[in-house]
Amino acid sequence: MAIKFSGVFEVKKQPEEVYDFLTDPNRFASLLPDFQNLTVQDATHFTLKVNVGISYIKGSADVKMELAEAERPGHAQYKGQGAVGGGSVTLVAGFDLAPVVDATGAVLATKVNWQGEAQIFGRLASVAGGMLEPIAKKQIQKLIDGLQAALT
Repeated sequence: MAIKFSGVFEVKKQPEEVYDFLTDPNRFASLLPDFQNLTVQDATHFTLKVNVGISYIKGSADVKMELAEAERPGHAQYKGQGAVGGGSVTLVAGFDLAPVVDATGAVLATKVNWQGEAQIFGRLASVAGGMLEPIAKKQIQKLIDGLQAALT
């Protein structure tokens, strides 16, 4: 089962500041819904532990993440995989940043275009079925709201 997500928001920060925040798991990981902890292996690899709960499948998941693409200050992409309640998940998520400028060329804000896709396999996908997408989109929106607030 595939779940795609995307959106756009603006924050009144310079693109470099936004990029630095979004590529540092120590800064953004705690904003993830149901976040438990973070283990950083190196500059591009980290593991997130999050709570998972849909129907009678409850527990935690360790998701191994990699900062697979990093082009400061405009683009980054993460790839991840983990085991979730009798199944597995693979995900790709990234962002593209664009400065918002005034007539004089001064940067007023940064536009964040974000997108991603999660593939869910196994028991979780078969049991939760149609509940997964609306729940995932709600959790993603919580994350985006948290990122916007942290970048304000």
